[in-house]
Amino acid sequence: MSIILLYTSKLCGFKNSNMSLKVIFTWWNKQTLGTFLKTLFTGKLVGKDNFGNKYYKNKHDERWVIYSKEVEATKITADWYHWIHHTNDKIPNESDKKHDWQKEHSENKTGTAQSYKPVKIKKEDNLKKYETWK
Repeated sequence: MSIILLYTSKLCGFKNSNMSLKVIFTWWNKQTLGTFLKTLFTGKLVGKDNFGNKYYKNKHDERWVIYSKEVEATKITADWYHWIHHTNDKIPNESDKKHDWQKEHSENKTGTAQSYKPVKIKKEDNLKKYETWK
């Protein structure tokens, strides 16, 4: 068992075997053992996005992503989202023309300190924008 752990830790690029145990047995740390083996034996690297996520497919046209840091589905850009869900067969490219009005993709920040907090409107009783019916 220790030989397998050392081998997988070297393949994954980890310096210690404790990190490889986390990755092997928990899905929230990038990938599970099943995904690792599927990627190792049948996966073909298709591309990488600017978040560092790697996108793979096999000969049966199954598509999957291995996240760079934490598993967060909102880190997939719209182009890669369309590709991974078979909406579009064109592999996204960094040089694809974007419109001037398009913003850079950012993940969902709900529940974090960077989440959107709208300006609260204070309700004042003496200022009414309408007149009530009589």
